[in-house]
Amino acid sequence: MNVLVWFKRDLRVHDHPALTLAAGLGPVLPVYIVEPDLWAQPDASARQWTFVAESLTGLRADLGAIGAPLVVRVGDAETVLDRLCRQYRINRIVSHEETGNLWTYARDRRVAAWARGAGVIWTELPQSGVVRRLASRDGWARQRDGFMAGPVLPPPALQAVDGVEPGLIPTSRALKLAPDPCPHRQLGGRERGLDLVDSFLARRGETYRAAMSSPLTGERACSRLSPHLAWGTLSLREVVQATSARQAERPGGRWGGALTSFQSRLAWRDHFIQKLEDQPSIERRDLHPTAILRPRENDPARLHAWAVGETGLPFLDACLRYVRATGWLNFRMRAMVTSVASYHLWLDWQASGAHLARMFTDYEPGIHWPQVQMQSGTTGINIPRIYNPIKQGLDQDPTGAFTRKWLPELAPVPDAFLHEPWKWPDARRLLGHRYPEPIIDVATAARAARDAIWQARKTSGFADTAARIVTRHASRADPRFVNDRSPRRGASPAQLTLDL
Repeated sequence: MNVLVWFKRDLRVHDHPALTLAAGLGPVLPVYIVEPDLWAQPDASARQWTFVAESLTGLRADLGAIGAPLVVRVGDAETVLDRLCRQYRINRIVSHEETGNLWTYARDRRVAAWARGAGVIWTELPQSGVVRRLASRDGWARQRDGFMAGPVLPPPALQAVDGVEPGLIPTSRALKLAPDPCPHRQLGGRERGLDLVDSFLARRGETYRAAMSSPLTGERACSRLSPHLAWGTLSLREVVQATSARQAERPGGRWGGALTSFQSRLAWRDHFIQKLEDQPSIERRDLHPTAILRPRENDPARLHAWAVGETGLPFLDACLRYVRATGWLNFRMRAMVTSVASYHLWLDWQASGAHLARMFTDYEPGIHWPQVQMQSGTTGINIPRIYNPIKQGLDQDPTGAFTRKWLPELAPVPDAFLHEPWKWPDARRLLGHRYPEPIIDVATAARAARDAIWQARKTSGFADTAARIVTRHASRADPRFVNDRSPRRGASPAQLTLDL
C-alpha cells in the first residue's frame, strides 16, 4: 500500500513521527504542496516563502538520502491530493497536526471532507506538546512534558513510490509575492538550525538571561532558533532534549540560569500555541469581548508611519526598521512595538499584527496572535503593560548604538537628546525635514489608553468572563505559567518572554 506523507510546518526527516509511521506502512510519497492562496494571505510574505524554499531544498536532499525524494506540487491541497492519490493508487495520507492560521484551519476541514468522500484515510499525529481537542488545561503541562521526554526518532529508511516527477520549488516571484527586501534575513535549512543549536548551547547562550531584552545584545544571545522551530526544520523535542543534555553537564558561570530560562520559554511556546489550537478565532476576535470599550481605529497614516519606522519616536522607529531588514526582533521589543501600536496609537491590533506577521520570518500563528492580543490588552486575563518607547530606548539602548545604526538621519543629534530629539535646542534643523516630529505625545496617549483599559475592567461581568478565559486557557499548578492568569489590578506585571 502506497502512503502519502504531507509535509507542512515540519520540514525535516529527524524526529518526524508522521514519516516514521508512514515508513512502516509501505512505499512512501513525500509531498509538499505550495498553496498560492495561502501565500496570498495578509500574514504571508516573500521573506517567509524564501526561508521555506531554502528549507525544502535541504529536505529534498535529506529525503533522497533515505530513499524517497521530496515531491513538490503547486495548487490547492484538495486538488493536488486527489490527483496524486488517484495517479499513484494511494488510500492513506499521514501528516502532522497543524496549528496554523484560520485559512489553514478551513483548508484542513475541506481536506478532511474530501478524504472522507474519497475513501482516503488521513492520519494526523502531534509533533509537539500541543494537544488537539483538549478537554481541559488540567494536567496539560504534565502531558506536554511527557511528550518532550519521549524518544527523538531517527530518520526512517524509506521505499519510494516509483515514477513520480519531483517538481520544481518555485521562487517568490513565480508565486507573484510582493517584493520584500530583507537583506539580513536568516537562511533556511536544517543544517543552519543545527549550527545555531550548537553555538547557542556551547557559547552564545551563557548571557541569555541578562542579554535577551536588548535588540543589541539579544541578536546574539538569543538562540535564533525561532524560524527553524516555526517551519519545522528542527523539532521542539530535539531542542528541549539538547538543552537538557547541556544542563546535565552542569556548566559553570551563568549557564544554569540561562538554560533554565530557555527551557521555560520552550515550554511557553507550546503553551501559547495551545491557546490558538483551542480557540482559532483568537486570530480575528478579541479574546475578552468587552476588554476595549472605545473601538480602536483604522488610521492609515498612523499605521504607515508606525510600520515604516517614521513615528518620530527614535527607538521605536529603529526597532521597526530593524525588523524590516532582518525578519527578527527580540521579544521585549516585539511587545513594545505592539504595545505602542495598540495603546499609544490606538490602532486595530489586527492591522498592526498582520504587518508584523509579514515581517517575521519566524511567524508562528499560535504564538503571534495570542501575544498580539496580550500586548494589546484584549485578553482580559493579563495585566495591561503599556511600554514607554522613550524609557525602553534609554534602558535597552543607553549608548544609542542601535538607534543610530538604523536611523542615520539622527547623526547630528547629541547623545543626550537622541531618544527625545524634540528636546534638542537645534531640533528645528532636523525635525519635520530629515526626520519626522513625534506623531503623538507619549505621556498623553498612554494616559488615555490606560484610562480606557481600566474603565472597561470595571464594567459588570468583566471579571466573570475573565475567569472563564482563565479556565479555558491557563495551565494550572505550574509556576512556569502563573503570570498568564492575573486579572487583578495592582498585581505584579511579571515579564513574559519568548526570546527564541
